[in-house]
Amino acid sequence: MKKNIHPVYQEVLFVDSSTGDKFVIGSTLQPDAKEKHEGIEYPVHRVAVSSASHPFFTGSSQLIDTEGRIDKFKKRYQAKQGQKKEEQEDEAPAKKPAPKTKKPKKK
Repeated sequence: MKKNIHPVYQEVLFVDSSTGDKFVIGSTLQPDAKEKHEGIEYPVHRVAVSSASHPFFTGSSQLIDTEGRIDKFKKRYQAKQGQKKEEQEDEAPAKKPAPKTKKPKKK
């Protein structure tokens, strides 16, 4: 194996920013921040979603959104739905054709 070409493999503390859960996992990440966990100091990397907060793993139907992306989407979607309703109300209602009557069958 060649020397000095592989990244350093170390234990890194991953912190879920939405739930606060902490995981110690081996990784080649080189974060600058350090934090003590269970009496040992580890380099820290913060993640937005982990198995502790993802709906697939937690079984909940709600997604915890720390960046507000879901709220932005809902606002835009509601605004577009409101525009479509206004356009439909502005249009004059079209006349409905008279219902067809059935002719009796000849025997």
